[in-house]
Amino acid sequence: MPSKIVVLSGPVCAGKTTLAENLSKAFGALHVKTSQFLYQRPDKGRVLTREYFQELGERLDRSTKGAWVRDALQKLLQSMEDSGKISADALVVLDAVRIERQIDAIRSHYPRRVVHIHLTAPQDVLEKRYLARPKKEIRELARYVDLLKNRTERAVARLTRTADVEIDTYRCRAEDVLARAAGHIGLFGRGYGRTVDVMVGGQFGSEGKGHVAAYLAPEYDVLVRVGGPNAGHTVLVSGGEYVFHHLPSGTLSNFEAKLVIGPGAVIRVPKLIQEIADCGVSCDRLAIDEQAMVISDRDIASEKKLVQSIGSTGQGVGLATARRITDRYKKGKDALKLARDIPDLKPYVQPTRHLLGRAFYEGRKVFLEGTQGTGLSLYHGYYPHVTSRDTTVAGCLAEAGISPSRVRRVLMICRSYPIRVQDPGTKGHTSGPMSQPITWQDVSGRSGIPVDELLKNEKTSTTHRNRRVAEFDWDLLRSAASLNGPTDIALTHADYLSRRNCRARRFEQLDKFTIMMVEEIERVAAAPVSLVCTRRHERSIIDRRAWE
Repeated sequence: MPSKIVVLSGPVCAGKTTLAENLSKAFGALHVKTSQFLYQRPDKGRVLTREYFQELGERLDRSTKGAWVRDALQKLLQSMEDSGKISADALVVLDAVRIERQIDAIRSHYPRRVVHIHLTAPQDVLEKRYLARPKKEIRELARYVDLLKNRTERAVARLTRTADVEIDTYRCRAEDVLARAAGHIGLFGRGYGRTVDVMVGGQFGSEGKGHVAAYLAPEYDVLVRVGGPNAGHTVLVSGGEYVFHHLPSGTLSNFEAKLVIGPGAVIRVPKLIQEIADCGVSCDRLAIDEQAMVISDRDIASEKKLVQSIGSTGQGVGLATARRITDRYKKGKDALKLARDIPDLKPYVQPTRHLLGRAFYEGRKVFLEGTQGTGLSLYHGYYPHVTSRDTTVAGCLAEAGISPSRVRRVLMICRSYPIRVQDPGTKGHTSGPMSQPITWQDVSGRSGIPVDELLKNEKTSTTHRNRRVAEFDWDLLRSAASLNGPTDIALTHADYLSRRNCRARRFEQLDKFTIMMVEEIERVAAAPVSLVCTRRHERSIIDRRAWE
């Protein structure tokens, strides 16, 4: 039996069908039109006109005392439930009823499940809408006043007396009517469960977020990515590796999940199109928010000097982000472009808040993948050696358009030895400071991993530069934990602590020093180390989670 049946009434052109269609789009409601029941009954050879269907409906009302709508609705819903086309607790919108007996018959069969919404508008507004409406498959009357010659049509306005809700659609957009109706029905309260898990980096990026995200992705219905192409997330795939710069890292490990690129993301169109093609992503699977910023060739050219001065990746993300503020009013060739302005992206572009809103309403699990690391945050990192965005949980949520109240878990990724990008020049460390720098020879001597193997693996995903390395920074861990409030920690590169960890499949099989380090991380971060990555392999994660 449906969880709720929303019965709509109101004069022609009050907005009933538009509201029903929007409830279907936003909340997955089943839109049922009473006219479809009438279409099943027309006499052969009859011209389908508004007058004919008015008369047919009145004959059925007289012969069944208004019960024909209920009977047809019951038969349709039972058939759809039996065939698995709708769930037993579906939300149904009936568009529309015309007399009180029709409503009473539906209420009697579905007690306490019916919400009757009556839409209205001033007469002159209805007349203007009627004249402007597109042609339909039935022949309409020439003037709105001709509709009112029908006695039942004239009496529709009186249904407001028994309606649960009345909404005047005058001076309201369709979106406003939807918001008001959904509020009355109680649909928004269902959408505030904590179903969002967020992953962020706890150091300077390259913590192994892509590998962890791909591992967790099969558990989620929606995968969300923010940031830009200055962050590459490497994922192990059959036959090698794939680096994601725009799409969520779980794209290839969960083919059923919806993919979302949030409004705060920064896009390099050729790279994104290539990723979409590489991964075979269809337009009904991927949603790119219409307000995501697009990187221009000039942005990339303008960032070349930053590559030398602060170790920037030079992908144009910072300049594009700055132009989002400074070039808001520029026109012509100097106008900035958002995703909605790019023809090649048109099949994928939509306001992602609608997709996320429906996911929340349906209780879907959402995974938000942050990029880079907390130590690179524009506000909380070692300025000026920072990136162009806030890389904390709060920043990622803002870029995705997700409320903090929806968050269930916060997973912070930390590696055994933090890294920063090696400088392109020979003087100084322009990419920023790290406490207690060491060499890859030091890591090799401690872990037993050949230094050549370390150097081969330790290249940045985006620019393929070598990386610098340092001792584990406990103060940075505490700072990142304070900023992000993690419920869980993932420790990656455990093999760098001891090569013996490569053979570990359970936590107790890790070497003693690693176990002691995990325990110390848990004390400093005040959060459990729920995942431990032991090597570069698909089956390399020791999963200690106790998530519901």
